[in-house]
Amino acid sequence: MKANKRTVWFLTLLSLVAVISIYYVKKEAPMPFDGIAIFTKETKDATNLLEKEGKSEEVKPVFAESYIFQDMRMEVRNERSETVQQLTEKMTSSDFSAEEKNEIFNEIADLRKVSSTEALMEMQIAALGYPEVFVRGDGDRVNVTVLSNESHSPKMADEITQYVMSSWEGAQTVKVDFAEIKE
Repeated sequence: MKANKRTVWFLTLLSLVAVISIYYVKKEAPMPFDGIAIFTKETKDATNLLEKEGKSEEVKPVFAESYIFQDMRMEVRNERSETVQQLTEKMTSSDFSAEEKNEIFNEIADLRKVSSTEALMEMQIAALGYPEVFVRGDGDRVNVTVLSNESHSPKMADEITQYVMSSWEGAQTVKVDFAEIKE
């Protein structure tokens, strides 16, 4: 029992020391939670550094098309969630037979399967070396839009097409578009 009390006191003391040390570390270098202030400070520091080196003309704002992809993903997600909600309301209604409800359930499952397959394809194509990818499946047609800062080639499009055709069950047509990063 005596060793148990020592262990408890030791752990209490150790945790107290850890809390106090974290408090003092944070007190000396507090981190604000304002994300905008963090980015503006870093941008100002980078601008000052470039001005000291005489490269102030090379600072150009970059428009990130990946935000467009995020907007497109949100639109597709919202569209599909509305469809799922409508189908769920039909399924819970007593106006439909068991066979019709089963078909509605299968439609919902297919929508979820397409959404997860699109997300998986986006991750796997990004792993091939493309910075930002948007994949949209519509029946047997798959549209792939790739954001690239390099010049694209038919070989790159063929690589993506072959990958999608081999990985996506039921894909008959694959369309690959490249969007270049604008500076």
